Amino acid sequence: MRTKLWFFAAMCCLAGNAFATPKIQHWQAPSGAQVYFVENHDLPMLDVAVDFAAGSGFDDTAKPGVAGMVHGLLSLGVEGLNEDDIARKLADIGAQLGGHFDADRSGMRLRTLSSAAQRDVALDILARVLQHALFPETVLAREKTRMIAALKEAETKPESLAAKAFGKAVFGTHPYGASLEVADVEKIQRADLENYYRTHYGAKAAVVALMGDITRTQAEAIAQQLTSSLPAGGASTRIAPVTALIQISEQRIAHPASQSHILIGAPGVARNDADYFPLYVGNYILGGGGFVSRLMHEIREQRGMAYSVYSYFMPMQQPGAFQVGLQTKKEQADEALKLTRATLRDFVGKGVTEKELKAAKDNIIGGFPLRIDSNRKILDYLSVIGFYNLPLTYLDDFSVKVDKVTAAQIRDAFKRRIHPDAMATVIVGAPENKMGSGK
Repeated sequence: MRTKLWFFAAMCCLAGNAFATPKIQHWQAPSGAQVYFVENHDLPMLDVAVDFAAGSGFDDTAKPGVAGMVHGLLSLGVEGLNEDDIARKLADIGAQLGGHFDADRSGMRLRTLSSAAQRDVALDILARVLQHALFPETVLAREKTRMIAALKEAETKPESLAAKAFGKAVFGTHPYGASLEVADVEKIQRADLENYYRTHYGAKAAVVALMGDITRTQAEAIAQQLTSSLPAGGASTRIAPVTALIQISEQRIAHPASQSHILIGAPGVARNDADYFPLYVGNYILGGGGFVSRLMHEIREQRGMAYSVYSYFMPMQQPGAFQVGLQTKKEQADEALKLTRATLRDFVGKGVTEKELKAAKDNIIGGFPLRIDSNRKILDYLSVIGFYNLPLTYLDDFSVKVDKVTAAQIRDAFKRRIHPDAMATVIVGAPENKMGSGK
């Protein structure tokens, strides 16, 4: 009980230097893994993340869903421990084990007290999860049933239908646009999981991030402990290039919901793109800044057509989606869509004002300390920096690069990268008098 109280007390505390930019240390472990470490003794805690280039974008096109299933089963049975044993041991020491999974990455996250008694148990469990997963047949069968039920439920939800159709419209047959079907899940076999694990979870493809109350020497030992017995790996860590959207499309999908769900977009920007910061700052003004954004002002505040409207770039290894989204009453969906397109077209054509730019910079730079005000947030940044091979000075440089963005750079980047008249549009719950496909 005392262990748990200490753990939750630690979670509620903020480090004294929480708003300082952390010093990032980096090295390659003997196993071949890349390690990123921030030492901080303000809280008696340790946060650990281990990521691999093993997201859904690496699925074999003939066997979709395997990547996600491998990730889901990693912590559900290992040599010497079943899933109940793992959950009980973690609960006894107040530790938390979770994961991260997207099209690029698959990984595990651990949070534990840093005292040796708790830390050693937690790290032993994580090491087994990463290096000695069993993928039990009974658990696989159960998880397949659960996933199939979730997919069937998703087919009834307008937001899920919109996201699925949008991915296919923007990315076509590229892995970023792939969606999972019930038949795909039914075909997954344990041998598929083992093969995927052996080829995609190698030490040389691992990125280990450590944040918290340990020394460099301890960090080196932990990184090696977590990766020394990983499989050989050898699969490519690169996802196929994304081609620009070359055909405008509009898809209208019937749904009984009272509101229309509208998505507009195209391939956007990669994580390492030179246009990243002009697009980032520009998008804050367009639709990423909440109530201070252009889209929110035009569509909600001026005309009351939507409770929320947004835009964002999803930077990935390859260009992820640029997406504009809103929900509106069916009877005004076409008017709201027309206004959204006009606002986007005006933004790309005319750019931003100096007043808008200053306000955006002030908000982004002023809010940046909140992005690194906890160990867990810093850990997330370490993982991104390591996985996408960003500079170790990324956190130091962030505000500086934001501040250097000019209105001319924003207009130039958007003109080259975003083409309002060549985008994919998906409307789920479209007005009844305009059902069908095409434009």
